[in-house]
Amino acid sequence: MTQSWNRKSKSLTVLMLILSLTVTLFYFIPRAKAITAIVSLDPSSAKVGASVQLNGTISTANGTFTIKFDGDTVASGKAEGYLVNKTFSVPNTFAGSHNVTLLDDSAGENYTSTFTVLTSYFLEIVPVVQPLQRQEGDSATINATIIGGDASASYVANITVQTPTNASYAKMLNIATSDKGNGNATVSFPDEFLGDANTNYTGNYKVFFNSTLASATFFVGLTNATEYHRFDLVDIKALGYKAEENVTITISFGGTMLHSESINTTSEGIVYANWAIPSNATIGTYILNITSTFGNTTKNPPDIQSFMVPGFDVNITTRNLAGEPVRNVTLRVYENATSVVNATSNSDGLARVELEIGNYTGEAYYRDQKVGEHWLNITEAASLDFACNLTNLRVLVKAFVGSVEVRIPEAGLFLSPENLTATTNLTGIAVFHSLLPNVTYAFNVSRYNILFNETTLSNLFVNANTVAWFDINITCPTLTLQINVTNPNAESQPINNATVRLREFMGGIFYENKTNAEGIVVFSAVFGNYTVEVYEENGIKLNETIVALFENKNVSISCSLYGLDITVRVVDYFGQPIPNALVVLQREGLAERSYRTQANGAVTFDNVIGGKIQITVYLTDQTQPYAGGNYIIEGSTTIEIKLGKYVVLAGFLIETIHLVTAIIIVLAVVFLLVIEVYRRKRRKTSQENEKPE
Repeated sequence: MTQSWNRKSKSLTVLMLILSLTVTLFYFIPRAKAITAIVSLDPSSAKVGASVQLNGTISTANGTFTIKFDGDTVASGKAEGYLVNKTFSVPNTFAGSHNVTLLDDSAGENYTSTFTVLTSYFLEIVPVVQPLQRQEGDSATINATIIGGDASASYVANITVQTPTNASYAKMLNIATSDKGNGNATVSFPDEFLGDANTNYTGNYKVFFNSTLASATFFVGLTNATEYHRFDLVDIKALGYKAEENVTITISFGGTMLHSESINTTSEGIVYANWAIPSNATIGTYILNITSTFGNTTKNPPDIQSFMVPGFDVNITTRNLAGEPVRNVTLRVYENATSVVNATSNSDGLARVELEIGNYTGEAYYRDQKVGEHWLNITEAASLDFACNLTNLRVLVKAFVGSVEVRIPEAGLFLSPENLTATTNLTGIAVFHSLLPNVTYAFNVSRYNILFNETTLSNLFVNANTVAWFDINITCPTLTLQINVTNPNAESQPINNATVRLREFMGGIFYENKTNAEGIVVFSAVFGNYTVEVYEENGIKLNETIVALFENKNVSISCSLYGLDITVRVVDYFGQPIPNALVVLQREGLAERSYRTQANGAVTFDNVIGGKIQITVYLTDQTQPYAGGNYIIEGSTTIEIKLGKYVVLAGFLIETIHLVTAIIIVLAVVFLLVIEVYRRKRRKTSQENEKPE
């Protein structure tokens, strides 16, 4: 037994040592944690301005970090846990290898990776202001730019221009870069190019930077602009012809010749001409063609160019006579009785058209009827309103409560032949917008989907004139509602002088009156749904119901809470009746009533109005209530209140605890007497047994 215990003791000691060693190692061996490092740069090389995604870690959980590029801050933020995921832009710097450093702001740790900056090459043609364009013989300024090149270096740029004839002309430029590797140079074509460089042909001129590093294009045409409006002068210029050569200039539209003339070139072989856009010019594309009359000069590509007469953007909003936008109006625009354009207004009443300078007739059609005609004088881009003979129909639905006008919301209207629906708002008004005034209309008015009015309008004119608003009033009918108020607790006897209130569900209509000796009250009430409430003379609600009044009605309301008999029975701990206890019955809104219990411990209150009632019991000669509570009474009933603290004994009230105490004392005395008798009897027996024989 001793050896077994020793073995168990040694095992327990070893186990405790192992646990202690584990805890010690847990606290003193360094725990693994994240380190500050850059995991990747994506991409690892890029041009100035490009976005780079840095993924990495820092050693401080949710700590802040900074990203530096060659010592300059390019981004910062807060880690998600230990992870860093941040985008930065390559700064303006020279080509080659650069340091990207991730710093843990809290721990002071950093990690550096290398990034390669690549060189960017650009070509830009100095633009002309639209819609102007270069004409034959004009020059073009070319900008060549290097960004992110070698620092403080000199580059040789071969700028090559390829003409529409596929002829190429080159110019060598020296571009010196700054310490950031940026530089640029400018050259004018054809002025600064050697050989017979020129812009004597119409078409695209292609520009190259060292063949493949960058490219650009510019266009040379015959006219000084790409767009013209009516009455504008088209300036025409062409080069590459012989001196005093006769050329033919033609302008056509849609395959139809509009203008043709023959002129002689200048002593330098230059064509100068102009043509005024006619006052009736059609919007579209025009073709200009210049050719040698007798074939002395043949240009390839030929001198052919298109230009536009675009028209002006004209936004026309179709509106009814009330000034509201109208959708689905077809707008037809004519010039000199010739149709120019058709458009349909959108949901905002807006029709967008393109019109040139001039005077136009606009006609508006709605549901295949002409609803307006106006002159349109166009000189530039414009936004116009176009009035249409369309009328708003405004319907007011009302009722009269006595002599007071009440407006009815939520009345439904259906209008034909348009098959439109509307609902009156809180002010009792519904509007049908943009109706043709010369149409016969019929509309129905309903409440709760019950029709109560049908009206026909032969037109929407007032004194034979169109109007912005056509108003009509509809009055809800009144119906007879008889309410019979009875007491089911008294063989359905009528309740007189009860207050009856009617409240319409939606219309804000309210009526109130009292029942007569027969328990009857009669209302002349507006068509609708009503909540009917009955109150007794002290303002206590007896009952409530809902009445749908869409025809004359006679409604009986039984008030089961009226005239109840409530018996209160007061008993002691053992359920014995307690007489002469004062019972007080109280209901909100009524005077309290009190009676004392009879020999059977009960008292009855008659003609009680049900609901929430408070009952309180006072014992004889006590001013503080002993028992009580709140009860929901819905009918005649008996309520038993048990006074567990008391017991009726010989006609007297004794507190239960005193009775129990007395009983315990009596039992204790009896118990002690029994023990004493037993003890004495046993002693006597023992003494008798000890006497010598």
